[in-house]
Parts: sequence; structure tokens; C-alpha cells
Amino acid sequence: MLQLIKNWFTRYFLDPELAILWLFLLFIIIVFSSLGKILAPVFVSVVMAYLLQWPISSLEKLRLPRIAAVLGVYISFVGLVILAIVGLLPLLFRQLSNLIAELPAMAAKGQALLLYLPTRYPGYTSASQIQEWITQFKAELTHSGQGILSASLGYIPNIIAFTIYFVLVPLLVYFFLLDEKKIITWLTQYLPEKRRLISQVWTEVLAQTGNYVRGKALEMLIVWIVTYLSFAILGLQYAILLSVLVGISVIIPYIGAVMVTIPVLIIGFLEWGWTAHFAYLVAVYTLIITLDANVLVPFLFSEAVDLHPVTIIIAVLIFGGLLGFWGVFFAIPLASVVKAILNAISYKKIHTHKNKLC
Repeated sequence: MLQLIKNWFTRYFLDPELAILWLFLLFIIIVFSSLGKILAPVFVSVVMAYLLQWPISSLEKLRLPRIAAVLGVYISFVGLVILAIVGLLPLLFRQLSNLIAELPAMAAKGQALLLYLPTRYPGYTSASQIQEWITQFKAELTHSGQGILSASLGYIPNIIAFTIYFVLVPLLVYFFLLDEKKIITWLTQYLPEKRRLISQVWTEVLAQTGNYVRGKALEMLIVWIVTYLSFAILGLQYAILLSVLVGISVIIPYIGAVMVTIPVLIIGFLEWGWTAHFAYLVAVYTLIITLDANVLVPFLFSEAVDLHPVTIIIAVLIFGGLLGFWGVFFAIPLASVVKAILNAISYKKIHTHKNKLC
């Protein structure tokens, strides 16, 4: 038994190339967990550079010089960001401030609707039960409000950091795009000469991560636009704010859709109550998230993500718990790294077995 464990450990961890792969994964986890906040602008810049690499490569295939392609795409990107900030952020802040101002009235309306339930469905609930739920909800709301106030006061210093990041990120994106090959060459010089498996894993992870980041950005955009148009047609209040939340929720596979469903249904219920209009909202929103999960995601990520949904959820929970926000965002790429390492181990095992037979 001990010999079996020793052989297994030697095969999977003491092989020089495999050991480097595991150390590389450990290094990524340590960097994200210990330096995640400090290197946040670097991570954001890398993601942005991934998004912009595809149009730059397309322009290069048209024989446009790289410097011209980088400048053209970069200027267009900065222009779109400025347009979004000037056009979208004021609307979001306006709707958010209106929502906060109307919370007391919405709470009173929600209480009245809940107290109406025992009258309409006397066999399922009673007035005392509803009153108990309302009391518990008010206590939780007060506790949450105090926590939000304390957190908001603690985040005031981060406004300065955000301003600095707002300047740093565009600069880093530009240099990542312009000097991509130089940066990769500089990094690879520290790797061992015999790096066939490392190159195999790097190529697989790089392709999957690039496709994943671009696909995720496109999914966010499509889901946001479709959700906003649907909510606006239905006449739902705070359509822009809620649609942005729905679009952002796709960052967290499966779990995000469940989390953002709660505010959508609450606001819809408080606006329309138990009416056909509320049923239309539920049906339309259910259709959107169903089409996203069963049509859009397979179409966008068929080549980028070859992972079972259970594996994705476990990856989100593990890497999110270890690395926070960045662990959630990069859960699928990190799971792809682990999968690529396991594939490399299987390949090496089969290759070694064939050599022994020969």
C-alpha cells in the first residue's frame, strides 16, 4: 500500500515538468489571494487586453501594421468607455438614488400586499404568520442597513484608489497590447529548457482563457441589452439598473442568475402585485435566463469551456472562497488550468507507457 502511494506521488508530483505545473498553479493562487487588491488594476488590464486582442489580430490579418492596429482599437475602446461613463453612469446613479428614496414607500406597499395574503388564501397562511415575517424582515433590514453604512464609511478612502486605477488601467492596457510578445518572451526566459508539457498546458489555457473572456464579455452585453429592452417594454421601474445587474450576474455562472432574480422579482412584485403584469415579468425573465443558459452559453463557450456544470459550480465556490471576487471571475479559467494539467499528466502517462512497450 505504501509503495502504491509512493509510486502515485512520484508519478504526479516529483516529475520535474509536472512539479513545475503544480507550482505554477500554486503561484497563481498565492498571488491572487495575497496581492489581489494591490494588483487589481493589473488583472483588470489583462482582461481588457484579452478583449481587445481579437480585433487587433483581425486587423493584422488585413496587413495593417501592429502599431496602427493597436492605436486604432485602443482609441476606439477608450472612446466607448468614456461614452459609457458619460451616458450610462448618470442614469444608473439616478435610478439608484430614486430606488433608495422610494424604499420606505415600497416597504409599506409590500407589507400591505403580504397582509392581503391571509384574506385571499386563508388556508395557506395566517395574519400572525405574515406579521411575524414582517417583523423578522424589518430586523434584518435594520441590521443590514447598519452594516452597509459602516461599510460605506470604510470605503471612502478607496475613492482615491479608484481614481488612480482609472488612470493606470488604460496605460497598462496600452502597454500590454503594444508589447505583448516582449512580455511573453520575458516571462518564458525564466522557465526550464525542457518545457514541452508546460508549453502544451500554456497553449491550451491561453486559448481557452482568451475565448472565455471574450465570450463572457459578449454574453454580458447581449444579456444586458435583451433584458433592458424586455423590462422597458413591460414598463418596469429601474429597468436600466436591474438590467445592468442581470448582465453583471453572468460573471458568476448559475449562482449569479439566482442571486439577481431576488431584486428583480421583489421590485416587480412591489410595482404590480399579484397581477398578470407580474406574471408576464416572471415569464419573460425566466425565458431570458433559460435562453442564456441553454442557447447563448453553449454557442459562445462550446470551444472555450469543456467543463460539466457541477465542476463549474464547485470551481466558483472553491476559488471564490480562496480568492474572493477575482476567484469568482477567473473560476472557469483556473479550473481550465487544473484540467489542462490533468490532461498533460494523462498524456505523459500514456506516452511513457508506449515508450516502455517499444
